[in-house]
Amino acid sequence: MAYNCVVLIKQVPDTKRITGQAMNEDGTVNRTALPAIFNPEDLNALELALQIKEKYGGKVTVITMGLPAASEVLRDSLFRGADDAILLTDKRCAASDTLATSYILRCAVKKLDYDIVLCGRQAIDGDTAQVGPQLAEKLGITQITYIEELSELNGKTITVRRNIGNGWQKVKTVLPVLLTVTGDANEPRVAAAKKMMKYKNARTPVEIEREIKADNPDATEQELKSLIEMKQSDLSGRGLLIKQWGLDEVEADLTWCGRSGSPTKVHRIQSVVLAAKESKTIEPSEKGISDMIHELIEDKIIA
Repeated sequence: MAYNCVVLIKQVPDTKRITGQAMNEDGTVNRTALPAIFNPEDLNALELALQIKEKYGGKVTVITMGLPAASEVLRDSLFRGADDAILLTDKRCAASDTLATSYILRCAVKKLDYDIVLCGRQAIDGDTAQVGPQLAEKLGITQITYIEELSELNGKTITVRRNIGNGWQKVKTVLPVLLTVTGDANEPRVAAAKKMMKYKNARTPVEIEREIKADNPDATEQELKSLIEMKQSDLSGRGLLIKQWGLDEVEADLTWCGRSGSPTKVHRIQSVVLAAKESKTIEPSEKGISDMIHELIEDKIIA
């Protein structure tokens, strides 16, 4: 029996590369100061979906909700083996908390034929681990969290092993189901060279529009429209046009989206300043560098 898997992925700031410019004055994250990456545990969710497809057949569709730049993680997913990709982007999604985000994703997932919905346990930028479980509730399907291993998939029945903190638990249920996957579940595969060559030119409509406008600064609106339509038609014919949905396409109720659909409010922002307790000036000379290396070796900081 073949299974259709929908994987929810997210592009996040690389929190391992925090610098002094990582925060804005109002305490919010300065996302432009941090490189954007594929949320780590979403890669584990994608890998599990790809393993299911390889063993049982079916299709893997990835969805990301975010700014147009999030198209990068969609292409990355195609490079790794996903069959279809959807960018869910709309200015009216801005300021969505986990409740609004899960509602918008629910509207998107409902438009697809799915047996298993997968996502990472949590995103490294928010660390809430709320969106997956909230989405399952809104879809009205069973949820199993903290998945470490897929034990069995037989017909409409799935058995998995989940982490419970001080041990593990085997859970068996019927499909459809939503799984949140941990970083210990598997080792995500790298992008395949052949798929990179195939999908390197895959683009979302918003990317096509921006590229056409940048390449044709003197074109009229009508000329730009014609060029954009031609490019979209060409990529669509070659299977390289990445789907792009907005709130209208997923038939979302706007009162449940964005700021109006987000009951979470920021009560207080506290900036944390990291200050070194000790500092040492190194003389910019061969001797200064040599002394520094010897000191690091003695302190067993480097070997």
